[in-house]
Amino acid sequence: MVKNRIDIITLGCSKNLVDSERLMKQFRAAGYEVCHDAAEVKGEIVVINTCGFIGDAKEESIEMILTFAQAKKQHRIRRLYVMGCLSQRYMEELAGEIPEVDKFYGKFDYPRLLEELGKAYRDEFRLQRELTTPPHYAYIKIAEGCDRMCAYCAIPLITGHYVSRPMDEIVAEVETLAAQGVKEFQLIAQDLTYYGKDLYGEYRIAELVERIASVRGVKWLRLHYAYPDHFPLDLLPVMARHDNICKYLDIALQHIDDGVLHRMRRRITRKETEALLERIRREVPGIHLRTTFMVGFCGETEEAFDELLRFVREARFERMGAFAYSEEEGTYSAQHYADDVPADEKQRRLDLLMETQEAVAADVAASKTGSRMQVIIDREEPDYYVGRTQYDSPEVDPEVLVEKTRALTVGEFYTVRITSAQPFELFAVAE
Repeated sequence: MVKNRIDIITLGCSKNLVDSERLMKQFRAAGYEVCHDAAEVKGEIVVINTCGFIGDAKEESIEMILTFAQAKKQHRIRRLYVMGCLSQRYMEELAGEIPEVDKFYGKFDYPRLLEELGKAYRDEFRLQRELTTPPHYAYIKIAEGCDRMCAYCAIPLITGHYVSRPMDEIVAEVETLAAQGVKEFQLIAQDLTYYGKDLYGEYRIAELVERIASVRGVKWLRLHYAYPDHFPLDLLPVMARHDNICKYLDIALQHIDDGVLHRMRRRITRKETEALLERIRREVPGIHLRTTFMVGFCGETEEAFDELLRFVREARFERMGAFAYSEEEGTYSAQHYADDVPADEKQRRLDLLMETQEAVAADVAASKTGSRMQVIIDREEPDYYVGRTQYDSPEVDPEVLVEKTRALTVGEFYTVRITSAQPFELFAVAE
């Protein structure tokens, strides 16, 4: 047990990661040694930042808490704190069930943890973070919460209504990180496209993206988590105009069958979805679309699933993920619908959907063979360098394995020639 060391463990999404990074900066300013997701936890204090989105994520968070509750019983750590989404939603229940935790914090009150440790929150570091990512890229969270109220989603129950960060504050954060050498910025929120509606009375994501793209030092800017209903079309010419805005958009569609979409409360139809996708691809030539689909939602018939399967074959998304419906208590679907698709059938549909997408991904990857592309190098492995193109977000998208024909520098951009391809990997040589 290392005295005056704090180990932070982050579970869940990149939005949680940003919260951990902010807290780490405060801890460091207060004089603590801070380690994030260490291979071996040695600190006397452990902070677990939890996820509460779906069943598997909640189970992982609870198992992690129990693991360190046992470590505290065995005197291998001195204090244990829990924060984040799971804690926000189930604080009283968790406190009653796991008394070994010294204190539970929610999604927004975690800065008070400094007070618990006898330290003051330093407002001058409010916009600063201790990056846990490689130093050449960072996530920028532009809002909290969500106002969409999809039938299956517990996020609004956890985080509340959509709250945009002031535009000047976001731009100032980007300027600070760019001055520190960050080159690539992943813009994130539960819903990017709603940005500004609560604060300014209108969608302002296009203006925000334009301002960030104009910041000196921003080489790549990538957009995550758009929503298809009421999509702000003024964003598209901004994406097309700026070379440093990656031709990439993460826009979760969830389904394509009109009946399923209606029950999901997505407020969009297949026809409207197809028109939006056609316009995005027309106005931003070469864009790679990433989407997410859900299988096994309440009332999803075999016919509805077959329609989704055909759509994935036809739409040819360059990037796609999928997951099976998990009933979350308190949501609209849990209160109004029966979870009527058996678990084994959900898994069958999920496997079939991902097999279908793998064939699409293989074609997309093969089409790049022989082309010259710009990549940023993320890390060096014994046999090759690992990079990404503008079409690939960290952790979730394909990587480019670059032969070690000459020395390359992590965090720098290079032009490479694609020599071969697999569905989720490209192979290349640097020019």
